[in-house]
Amino acid sequence: QVQLVESGGGLVQAGGSLRLSCAASGSREIFSENTMNWYRQAPGEQREFVARITGSGNTNYVALAVKGRFTISRDNAKMTVYLLMDKLKPEDTGVYYCNFPSTGAWGKGTLVTVSS
Repeated sequence: QVQLVESGGGLVQAGGSLRLSCAASGSREIFSENTMNWYRQAPGEQREFVARITGSGNTNYVALAVKGRFTISRDNAKMTVYLLMDKLKPEDTGVYYCNFPSTGAWGKGTLVTVSS
């Protein structure tokens, strides 16, 4: 069973950067073979997809709203997925969650607040 813990959130001014981490526990083999996602949920809004990366890390995809500003990566040896967020905007504010779709696992999220 894979468990996920996000970290790295905080308060940042518009235009700034943050790097989120999602540490997984459980089987390294299972983790390394499977896709990981990042989602976010703004206050009063539904959770939305942000980025995806395959098990090997060779293929990734980011939502149009963050394309060119956010980068997803992973380190399978550390069982960790990262989300580097540059040029942050106030509309990027929300709780960011990582997701392991193979088992449906979710972390508890980390809060990102971008001030204008």
